[in-house]
Amino acid sequence: MEGERNLEATIEQLLNVEKQMRLAGDVAGTKKAATDILQLCFEAKAWSTLNDQIVLLSKRRGQLKQAVTAMVQQAMQYIDETPDIETKIQLITMLNNVSAGKIYVEIERARLIKKLAKIKEEQGLIAEAADLMQEVAVETFGAMAKTEKIAFILEQVRLCLDRQDYVRAQILSRKISPRVFDADPTKEKKKPKEGDNIVEEAPADIPSLMELKRFYYELMIRYYSHHKDYLEICRCYKSIYDIPSVKESSAHWIPVLRKICWYLVLSPHDPMQSSLLNSILEDKNLSEIPNFRLLLKQLVTMEVIQWTALWNDYKDEFENEKNLLGGSLVEKAAEDLKQRIIEHNILVVSKYYSRITLKRLAELLCLNLQEAEKHLSEMVVSKALVAKIDRPMGIVSFQTSKDSNEILNSWALNLEKLLDLVEKSCHQIHKETMVRKAALEV
Repeated sequence: MEGERNLEATIEQLLNVEKQMRLAGDVAGTKKAATDILQLCFEAKAWSTLNDQIVLLSKRRGQLKQAVTAMVQQAMQYIDETPDIETKIQLITMLNNVSAGKIYVEIERARLIKKLAKIKEEQGLIAEAADLMQEVAVETFGAMAKTEKIAFILEQVRLCLDRQDYVRAQILSRKISPRVFDADPTKEKKKPKEGDNIVEEAPADIPSLMELKRFYYELMIRYYSHHKDYLEICRCYKSIYDIPSVKESSAHWIPVLRKICWYLVLSPHDPMQSSLLNSILEDKNLSEIPNFRLLLKQLVTMEVIQWTALWNDYKDEFENEKNLLGGSLVEKAAEDLKQRIIEHNILVVSKYYSRITLKRLAELLCLNLQEAEKHLSEMVVSKALVAKIDRPMGIVSFQTSKDSNEILNSWALNLEKLLDLVEKSCHQIHKETMVRKAALEV
């Protein structure tokens, strides 16, 4: 009791000093008096008094911004020293309320909310933690370091994915441009001009830009896995593959390159998939995993792939890769792999045949008539292929129908070529005649 009375008396004296300094406009004196009060409370382990004094000082009339900033920053150092989790939450919540709406302590408030969200997550309150993090728009903080901003947004995205809020996760992820990870960190920072905002240094616990890049793409893989977008997952793994720390060791890049190959094979055929497929085939590192090189080579070769033979060769590899492909994709991935091979075979047939019977097409695809027609129809609907089926006759035509303008243009072009040939022939005949005539005269 004696200690409490002494503490109250000392605080009262310092409050009077703080008042005098504040009214006199003495910034340094006001900050010192305010922080001394906080230090006294901390040393006495009077956590309730500490909270009350910070609220009281921050609400005093005409309180200086510098004093509030100093108090918040000092009190944040005490968070890890709190005796229990309840006291810690009370201190963080109080500091959060004090800094709310004050631009000069917006960075401190963001860090406080991040700490509070982590505590909520540890308690199993994922939705509450995600809601807390979404309150803060760090992309508008000019003084916050770039890496700290990215790390904060990635935490927002991660919590949204954990609560399976995929729409909000996508919206938040768009706040980060992938180009930001391509910045050269070795370049010297420009000296800030007069009037520019001073950017703070990132805290020591914030990962480097390349570590954040990997974390970003791992989160995007989780998002695209939910939507079963194989090509986008493949592109994410390709970006991870290009990180220098991954390329340093074969133990790091071989598993990533294997995933790239699998997701390329699983991706529907389109120009982007074709471009990525050819670029991966040119990668020298692919020679380290020759069976995957052979798999990709089969996809770019215009030959029919026998599904049963391919599945027998790669079934064990596919089973080993199941854990890497991810939970929601495992069951459907085998079906999709067969679908991609069928689509490849249909494209090959369309290159070699202008017309083919449905029965022969089914034989080439190792399917029955109904399945062959189904897969062909799906490709036509998705505009991956142009074809027409004459069902009564059982004939598939891969020829594109031309309109009257195209037909007339082709005729005009053929006539132009014919006349050009006639003109050249006449010229050659005239030339030969003149040469022969000259030889006779001699």
